[in-house]
Amino acid sequence: MDLLRSRGFVAVDADEVYGELVSRGRPLLAVLVDAFGTAVLTREGDLDRPFLASVVFSDHSALTRLDAITHPWVGREMRRQLDAARGRAVFAALPLYRPEHRSSLALDEVWSIQVPPAIAVDRLVEQRAMTEDAARARITSQMSNDAREELADEVIWNNTDRQALGERIDELLRERGLDGH
Repeated sequence: MDLLRSRGFVAVDADEVYGELVSRGRPLLAVLVDAFGTAVLTREGDLDRPFLASVVFSDHSALTRLDAITHPWVGREMRRQLDAARGRAVFAALPLYRPEHRSSLALDEVWSIQVPPAIAVDRLVEQRAMTEDAARARITSQMSNDAREELADEVIWNNTDRQALGERIDELLRERGLDGH
């Protein structure tokens, strides 16, 4: 999203929306506490995201429950932000993209940024200080690259560096007449 924002585009990120919705005092945080108990809170009363992740990525039924609770909230807020956004193009980042997002978020096109699973695990360990087992559990719980590719209009491989990723995104923007920001 930073690449697109740095080029002057509006970008609505599901992870950022989720973070806002579960911040202290927000109703979704209370719903999560009702569903999973006060153990999901830090001493300060914030959502303990690493703890909740450790629970849901080791228990499929807990992950299903979390998704059933949070996805509608995030979807509604993303749709509200996308509808309010102005610009030549507006982008949505959906790490957990599902086929119904195309219509529910009124997406004209879907670009899937993909990375081989081994690189994804390495990046989660390096960038988010996860254990290798936790990173593998997270990757395993998500849709495969092949399944993502079937849903996408464009696949962008992100298995080298940010410069190469930026060049590929710039190429796609040029193809759509969206360069020049």
